[in-house]
Amino acid sequence: MPLRFVASLLLVSLGASLGWGAADSKLMVALLPKSKGNAYFISCKAGSERAARDLGVELLFDGPVDSNAAKQNEIVENWITLGVDVIAVAAENREGISTALRKARSQGIQVVTFDADAMPDARSFFVNQATPQGIGEALMDEAARLCGGEGEFAIICATLTAGNQREWQREIERRRQDRYPGMKLVGVRPCDDLKDRAQSEATALMSAHPKLRLIMAICSPAVPGAAEAVKQAGKKGAVRVVGLGLPNENRRYVKEGVTDTVILWKTEDLGYLTVQAAVALARGELKPGASSFKAGSLGEFRVEGDNILLGKPFLFTRENIDQFDF
Repeated sequence: MPLRFVASLLLVSLGASLGWGAADSKLMVALLPKSKGNAYFISCKAGSERAARDLGVELLFDGPVDSNAAKQNEIVENWITLGVDVIAVAAENREGISTALRKARSQGIQVVTFDADAMPDARSFFVNQATPQGIGEALMDEAARLCGGEGEFAIICATLTAGNQREWQREIERRRQDRYPGMKLVGVRPCDDLKDRAQSEATALMSAHPKLRLIMAICSPAVPGAAEAVKQAGKKGAVRVVGLGLPNENRRYVKEGVTDTVILWKTEDLGYLTVQAAVALARGELKPGASSFKAGSLGEFRVEGDNILLGKPFLFTRENIDQFDF
């Protein structure tokens, strides 16, 4: 049982003996991103705050300043001591965070994951922004379309250990083998979720592979980082850029024709859905075996097993990107 809940019971008991009213204790939801300074997770935060207001719960938002699995564990341990009611985490290291999350569950704290999953026994549900298959296929299909199904491409990821990105890469490779054998993956470079590092890695990839035709960036800071590298190298049109990112961070490059396609989902909706699911779980309204889930103003969502599905990836292009502001 969470320490905070025990304290609340003691206050209620003491208040009753002294003639006080019932203690007013809001449900406390703790949201842990991979890195709190990443624009992707700042956008998720905006949606989570809207859900917290709608539901009348208290929201804690904290995370490492950069991708740091050890720091995530430390924050979870602090929240266990604090006695929050439910933790929602985007796991930097799938196996590493799971020990701390199992400890939280053993003490009565509910756990969900979002964006990047932990081990299944460390949480109750995963709020899945899109299936790995859907993401991998969308990225590979778009890359092959731009390259005419042939040529060298490279991937820039956040880290080599991020569980969700490793899954996406497996699906990218499966799609490549099945549909586009003429496409050749020549390198995978991590950027630690930093735009400047992504720019350096993209520059190095273009130098090491003179025939490189496309850079696929699969974390949000890497897309503008790769685009800036291509622009500065004077290779617009010769080296195409696609990736998972935010419209606002990439609008200029898309308009200039440096970046061809940005693929993502509505990140504010992901934050909103995550908090709605976390609170429903804590209140006993979302239970194993559910096939659907109503998330406030966003409406009904499909639940497959222990995955709550946000939906299919969306393609932002020069033609539609001005319709979005996040």
